[in-house]
Amino acid sequence: MTAGTGAWYAFGGDGPPGPAVSPDGTAVASLAGSLDLPWPAQGQASAEVEGIGSLGTKGEQVPVPIASITKVMTAHVILTDHPMSGDGQGEEVDADQQAADESFSTSESTAPVVAGHRYTQRQLLELMMLPSGNNVARLLARWDSGDQERFTAKMNKAAAALGMDRTAYAGASGLETGSQSTAADQLKLARAVMKNEAFRRIVATPTVTAPGADGQIRNSNKLLGQDGVIGLKTGSSTPAGGNLMWAATQEVAGVPRLILGVVLHQQAGTNPAAGMDAAFRTSHTLITAIRAALPHALAAQSPKS
Repeated sequence: MTAGTGAWYAFGGDGPPGPAVSPDGTAVASLAGSLDLPWPAQGQASAEVEGIGSLGTKGEQVPVPIASITKVMTAHVILTDHPMSGDGQGEEVDADQQAADESFSTSESTAPVVAGHRYTQRQLLELMMLPSGNNVARLLARWDSGDQERFTAKMNKAAAALGMDRTAYAGASGLETGSQSTAADQLKLARAVMKNEAFRRIVATPTVTAPGADGQIRNSNKLLGQDGVIGLKTGSSTPAGGNLMWAATQEVAGVPRLILGVVLHQQAGTNPAAGMDAAFRTSHTLITAIRAALPHALAAQSPKS
């Protein structure tokens, strides 16, 4: 059961059966071809319906900087090395002085961290994923592997295991422009990490509180809670432009289905704010079109009795 939705999703065959899809994949190919989707005019995009198949890929799939979308792999490695239940707090982590000092940086996205405070694993994952705290990503890397270099090696090993053959990570936060990937590769990661209940609950969280911070810390995903959106991660920089890995739901034949998508490299070379606005806009247009068209398209593909 996914938190906040009250519904099963068909993760790789789990949950109630959905509309029939032919074993040779022809129905999936026909479905993708039957949807005239409003793909972004620039950059890259890819989308799929979990348990049903691909909705297509747009743009040349060449590696581009992905900025803070990198943190999805950081979370995947942390949750693989340190599993936690969907509503659990996980292990405890002592915040170091480096993470606290970096929280005052004005040149990157950070989250408030108090040196010497003992945080739960869940708290740090929230501070990394919601406000996109680069300092927290690096803290988690040091906690897991001793230093960021060894942790980055784990990230690249995990990417290879998922078949992400056009992806390279250069750090845990995404600040490094050497962290590059494609929309198709990042969709493979989205598919894998959204099977983790703790991760799903974290990225669906609108706000959190943290020691040393006044008030609530908001999720940077402006689409969260709209049009079935339940996650996932933003990322922006001048070289990367605006990027959004998203997850949304739509009921099809009585079954809530998970729709996953990635939009990369929107208005790259301008400024992070403009790029992120473009990523939100193009993703929202794509999400609403998929949700509107999917039930009718799948009904047309289902075998007639």
